[in-house]
Amino acid sequence: MSAPALADIWPGQSVPLLKALHILTPNGGLNADSRRKLKQVQHLAQLIKPAIDAVLKERDQPVLADLGAGKSYLGFILYDLYFGPAGRGRVTAVETRPELIAAAKKIAGASDFSRMDFVQAKIADTELGPVDIVTALHACDTATDEAILFALKHQAKYVALVPCCQAEVAHQLEEMNGPLAQLWRHPIQRREFGAHLTNVLRGLFLEAQGYKVRITELTGLEHSLKNEFILAERLQRANPRARAEFDKLVKETGVAPKLLVDALAS
Repeated sequence: MSAPALADIWPGQSVPLLKALHILTPNGGLNADSRRKLKQVQHLAQLIKPAIDAVLKERDQPVLADLGAGKSYLGFILYDLYFGPAGRGRVTAVETRPELIAAAKKIAGASDFSRMDFVQAKIADTELGPVDIVTALHACDTATDEAILFALKHQAKYVALVPCCQAEVAHQLEEMNGPLAQLWRHPIQRREFGAHLTNVLRGLFLEAQGYKVRITELTGLEHSLKNEFILAERLQRANPRARAEFDKLVKETGVAPKLLVDALAS
């Protein structure tokens, strides 16, 4: 049975939008899964808000790109809470699945979100022109690295990422021996250590590109087990010290996200 949702909805949030996204039931209730999803996206929106406020002050028509958007929950919530009331700025959702793009366009039209765009494409193949903020919520495995490279290519000042299912480095660790191998000998520890190492390297990579990086908890573990949040703000063009730390860690562990290593080598 769905519980009443009034206490969970923020002032100004569109109830019809939340129903269209199936976060609210048709009678305005929330089940346990929907409440968890709503809390997670709301908290992420709160964490991203300072970046949105900053770009709205700096630029007349700022652009936020939400990559691997899925059903575009995050893009819709950010537009509804921030870009819509501001009366300017654009949100562009990038997603490969045509059925999700079609459904999102229908919701945007019904919600009169005229400054939302939907692009059916792979992250690596997408060209949008200048972008101010890049977001990626639960971008699986290497998609988070693709989002980082997208941010660099589009000169984004802010990057907000919630990584998910970091399998690449864990697979590489299977082949690694030596005194540190006990840290990842068991599969469950290899998955967890691989995910941790991946996100450490991602943070160092962003710092090497001149970003100030903060890595923190997204929300309580009761809402999501994929709970690491990476927020980066670009302050300079490069940071040689962070680059050296990235290279040192890759050398000592023998593993790294291939896309990021290739980007530094090019």
